[in-house]
Amino acid sequence: MQKTDEQWREELSPEEYAVLRQAGTERAFTGAYTDTETKGVYSCKACHAKLFESDTKFHSGCGWPSFYQPISDTIEYIEDNTLGMKRVEVRCANCGSHLGHVFPDGYGTPTGDRYCINSISLTLEPADGADAS
Repeated sequence: MQKTDEQWREELSPEEYAVLRQAGTERAFTGAYTDTETKGVYSCKACHAKLFESDTKFHSGCGWPSFYQPISDTIEYIEDNTLGMKRVEVRCANCGSHLGHVFPDGYGTPTGDRYCINSISLTLEPADGADAS
């Protein structure tokens, strides 16, 4: 998906733009989906591509929604050496928007990974009959 910077600025709020297009990070424990347990699918806020299913979401206590596995082929991985750390940035494979980072830090998940994702990067599509709170 190709859009100009001007198009992204028109479509996204300033806060969404800062995270999705400039690789910013929302403050910990402030995002709408940090503690959400609603069943459904999480999609990219920018392009609506489906990224994560709610049954892969878990409470890590890190302050951002955590998932242990994305939907197949929906994420691209980029080495991130900013802030004096070696991390792996995750972006939407469809539109290139920044979502967060993935850490291989256990938590007893089936994959051993923690996808630490900014709530502002996501939209939750509740499953039929699920409460969106």
